[in-house]
Amino acid sequence: MVKNEKSNDIRIYQLKVTLNDIKPPIWRRIQVRSDITLLQLHQIIQETMGWYDCHLHQFIIGGETYSIPVPVDPFEVMDERNIKLNHFIKKEKYQFAYEYDFGDSWYHIILVEKILSPESNIHYPVCLKGKRACPPEDCGGAYGYEEFLEAIQDPKHPEHEEMLDWIEDDFDPEEFDLDDINKILSKIK
Repeated sequence: MVKNEKSNDIRIYQLKVTLNDIKPPIWRRIQVRSDITLLQLHQIIQETMGWYDCHLHQFIIGGETYSIPVPVDPFEVMDERNIKLNHFIKKEKYQFAYEYDFGDSWYHIILVEKILSPESNIHYPVCLKGKRACPPEDCGGAYGYEEFLEAIQDPKHPEHEEMLDWIEDDFDPEEFDLDDINKILSKIK
């Protein structure tokens, strides 16, 4: 069981973050400190997945919703800035959800694969592995992403040129650059 942690009680959570409803799957395996907040985890997910952090988000954990409260929002949420991972992660195989962009509804399933002791020569957070590129922002969720891929991969598709112009550069759905992700994560304390 994880207690309120002192610096010498820090654990490392190995998390697998998988984008829901996408085949073949898009996922990242990361290791993070047990004393980070949900807001910090949100920032780490944004960087490791490849999102631009330009939409609202929330975590759904044990039937509770965590995000940054907005005074004019009628839905009550718990403040993610005050909740550390060790508050609710007690054991391996625990799962919770992260939603990014309420319009496109990108649901991520977060699985606690392992709880480890920190290694002194590793900077946390760190990404260990992943598969496939993150979908482009505002492409319409899982269904829209499927249509987007069909259009960019088929030169005869009626929206082929329009989608290529919209994306503004080459998009390789299989691309995943672990080194680039870890360079970005190395700047996170």
